[in-house]
Amino acid sequence: MNYWLLKSEPFVYSFDKLMKEGIGTWDGVRNYQARNYLRAMKCGDLGFFYHSNEGLEIVGIVEITKEAFPDPTFDGDRWSAIEVTPLIRLERPVSLVDIKKTAELKGMVLVNNTRLSVQPVKPSEWDTILQMSGTDF
Repeated sequence: MNYWLLKSEPFVYSFDKLMKEGIGTWDGVRNYQARNYLRAMKCGDLGFFYHSNEGLEIVGIVEITKEAFPDPTFDGDRWSAIEVTPLIRLERPVSLVDIKKTAELKGMVLVNNTRLSVQPVKPSEWDTILQMSGTDF
């Protein structure tokens, strides 16, 4: 299993909206590296749901439930989308400020490439963030 972080602006697509829908399509990604990460995701992989621009915090956990397919918001196969299912809201959101202050997370892609909307998370980073959130998962 691999771990990921998926970023969305909450006014565009929030974790609350995903929770209400029950399953969501992660589309509209227009960065080649992020697209490649989408294509690397497998069913059963887990991801953190990160609110960007507003909040700047990890708020929940999702499961990848459908592997990459052509993005329905684009005509052609250059871009990809996936489907995700919300699993749990974190007990306490973990802010970007707190992530940057944590020595174990200094190498995290979120800290070093803040513009990348889809990114990998190392297992040790995953565990550290879960601990910071107080979430037993």
